[in-house]
Amino acid sequence: METLERDLKNMREYFKSGKTKEESWRESQLKGLRRFLMERQGDIFKALMQDLGKHQVESFRDEIGTLVKSLNLALKCLKDWMSSKKAQLPSIALLSSAQIVSEPLGLVLIISSWNLPFGLSLEPLIGAIAAGNTAVLKPSELSPTCSSLLASGLLTYLDNKAIKVIEGGPEESEKLLQQRWDKIFFTGSARVGRIVMSAAVKHLTPVTLELGGKCPAVLDSLSSSWDLEVAVKRIIVGKYGTCSGQARIAIDYVIVERSNCSKVVELMKMWIKKMFGDNPKHSKSIARIVNKQHLFRLKNLLTDKKVQKSVVCGGSVDEENLFVEPTILVNPPLDATIMTDEVFGPLLPIITVEKIEDSIEFISCRPKPLALYVFTKNQTLQKRMISETSSGSVVFNDAILQYAADSLPFGGVGESGFGMYHGKFSFDTFSHQKAIVRRSFFTDFWYRYPPWKPHKFQLLEVSYNLDYLGLVLAVLGLKRPSKRHLFP
Repeated sequence: METLERDLKNMREYFKSGKTKEESWRESQLKGLRRFLMERQGDIFKALMQDLGKHQVESFRDEIGTLVKSLNLALKCLKDWMSSKKAQLPSIALLSSAQIVSEPLGLVLIISSWNLPFGLSLEPLIGAIAAGNTAVLKPSELSPTCSSLLASGLLTYLDNKAIKVIEGGPEESEKLLQQRWDKIFFTGSARVGRIVMSAAVKHLTPVTLELGGKCPAVLDSLSSSWDLEVAVKRIIVGKYGTCSGQARIAIDYVIVERSNCSKVVELMKMWIKKMFGDNPKHSKSIARIVNKQHLFRLKNLLTDKKVQKSVVCGGSVDEENLFVEPTILVNPPLDATIMTDEVFGPLLPIITVEKIEDSIEFISCRPKPLALYVFTKNQTLQKRMISETSSGSVVFNDAILQYAADSLPFGGVGESGFGMYHGKFSFDTFSHQKAIVRRSFFTDFWYRYPPWKPHKFQLLEVSYNLDYLGLVLAVLGLKRPSKRHLFP
């Protein structure tokens, strides 16, 4: 603890020196991150395979490629993000100017998750560095190979006086949360998110929580067989092709019309076979479960007596190889754990409704998800989904796509979290927007000072309704205040 406190004190002193506020420093650190990703790409692939059984194509798609794209954007836009922005002032502030300056918060803590161990660690770190902060990164102990590579690999690419990686489990996280920070950025479960928030209260530390929840997919009865097949493929990838469903933006369950259910199930079976083979256990294209604790949790969901009858595809578990087969369940009981808790694995419940519009009520009466995926050509249904449901994001006719978009804010709402990042939103998350106002001594309106008189009230009210010229004329008595400006 003494060593930790000493290191954090040194990092605060380094921040106070102003070094991290320099554009050249920020640029050099972002370039260092990019070099780490490109030069250690092979090691990153091996680490992700070791911890999660991820194929390198999936690893590049979800982590390295996305991060390099984010770094390129940050390097391209850094000067613009750092520059001050002009702001308007009311006419009463004649001969004044205003601007908004983005300043770094200071020393920030980033606690990341294991399912995208590089993406969920380095994406917020990009924003913290671009904004000019010093940062401590705490990767998850559940992906130990990736955590070790981050701790050792980043040392040679980044300024160690400003950026540190601290490994460990819950005990280390608890020690870190006892310290004073200028910002905490957490990605993980809602349960741990509550612990983080409770710890932040002590110092009134601002917090960004990226949590999750049960992300639904709504599949309309598409008239075109081509459209339906494309939708099913995208649902399969949005579930099983994203860390085997171990992602907070992965599809948690699907809602379809009862009359369309059997057709959808058959298509899903066909595409699971095409993507992962006759025996998915031997496929290298689907990730493994992170550890036995999570595997047993998923196994318990399947062995629940209330749920067993609903399994229509898959269902096998290989404990030795940490593998759970891609599984489809139709209409499991809504009070079963698989429908009340986040699945976070390759189990896909399908819920049927009489008409697809009923899905709106089904989604709205449950906790707000991180993402909502809707497959439909019905414009009216799309508008209703936007206006009558609440979620971190809504994606029509695809899944996961929003995660890779730097132009969109990524974050939850309600129990799925709060705060946002990616692209410029990451920079803003780790910045304070400081208001700057400058006023000339040349003009001074006498009516803004006591003693208060009725005519001062009239002139003060006019100040908020006229432009500069109208205000000057009113003060000089050349323009009478309009009755419509006066309070009743």
